[in-house]
Amino acid sequence: MWSFLGVRKRRDLEADATHLNPLHVIVAALICTAIFIGVLIFVVRLVVG
Repeated sequence: MWSFLGVRKRRDLEADATHLNPLHVIVAALICTAIFIGVLIFVVRLVVG
C-alpha cells in the first residue's frame, strides 16, 4: 500500500521486488484505483448535491 503512495525505503523496495508476483501488483493497483475513484465520486456528489 505504501508503494502505491510512493512512500518506501529503497531497501524495502528492493526486498519486495524480489518476492512480488506481477499479477498481484496489477490487481492491487486496479483495486486501489477503483476505491480512489469511488471516494472521489462520493465526495463530489456530497459537495454538489
